[in-house]
Amino acid sequence: MLSNEELLMKRCIYLAKKGLGSTSPNPMVGAVIVCDNKIIGEGFHKNFGENHAEVEAINSVKNKKLLEKSTLYVNLEPCNHYGKTPPCSELIIKKKIPSVIIGTSDPNPKVSGLGIQKLKNNNINVKVGVLEDECDKLNKRFFCYHKNKRPYIILKWAQSEDGFISPVNQKKGEIFWITSTESRQITHKWRSEEDTIAVGINTIYKDNPELTTRYWNGKSPTPIIIDPNNRIKPNSKVLKKHNKIYHFIDKKIKINNKHSIHINFKKSIHELLNNLHENKVNSILVEGGRKTIQKFIDYNFWDEARCFVGKKKIYDGIKAPEIKNKEWIKKTISTDLLYSVINYSPNKL
Repeated sequence: MLSNEELLMKRCIYLAKKGLGSTSPNPMVGAVIVCDNKIIGEGFHKNFGENHAEVEAINSVKNKKLLEKSTLYVNLEPCNHYGKTPPCSELIIKKKIPSVIIGTSDPNPKVSGLGIQKLKNNNINVKVGVLEDECDKLNKRFFCYHKNKRPYIILKWAQSEDGFISPVNQKKGEIFWITSTESRQITHKWRSEEDTIAVGINTIYKDNPELTTRYWNGKSPTPIIIDPNNRIKPNSKVLKKHNKIYHFIDKKIKINNKHSIHINFKKSIHELLNNLHENKVNSILVEGGRKTIQKFIDYNFWDEARCFVGKKKIYDGIKAPEIKNKEWIKKTISTDLLYSVINYSPNKL
């Protein structure tokens, strides 16, 4: 049975999840304020640049005098530095909140224990580590970005029942749908949750995709086009649908456009991830095709993989990517099967 502290931290996590896809490069944070065993205020970080969860929770309390005998619950250490907003630790001190219960400490070097220490230095009772693993997992993207110095990477593809991702004779610009409408809608929901979406130039050349969330009500991720020889055509849909694109071409190519980023393709994955880290990209959804996905697998630069298997058979075509020696979880989605596997541990991020 969960304790009251754990139940209230569960509530923080629930609130924090409402910011999924909207807060990056900031983490998802929820906060709850309790006085005399009653919740008197709560809030979450809604969008990057807007109020943090602690501010939202404090602002929601009608009788501010109650704050002086309340406990603030929050899934991540309150910040102690000026960014888009003032430090939350200062507001907590100013409002004379006597106790703060924290899920986990912040991996950001600008915070990383400093917020906790500031609260303690101002005679606030602080407890850290309530549902710590769950709180770490909630912000796996944020933790990976700061601890591993790279974005969190999710691989996604769809394959036929006989193990192909596309037929050998697929016509250029014609998409061969393997999965159901429901599975495609889920994919677009996933797109709305991540910062970027990565594909190789062959996918652009063959499928001419938009890389948007047209089947889901949410923001579209920023496309990453891996295009060593600068083969992308000016009339590609992806260029028309997005104002911002990360277009990676080989440093030997002299041609530039407004999206060009030159890297050494002998070290392509490393340089690509370094560039995205410098641009504060917290997550990538890698959608294809086989060559691109398999490269991330072979370099072991991935944290999750999601594979839809449809009922169709192709018999001859491009083989699906392969991940070996992992235990997959299976789930039914409409007429398809969804296989997923984790390649990260929150404690190792």
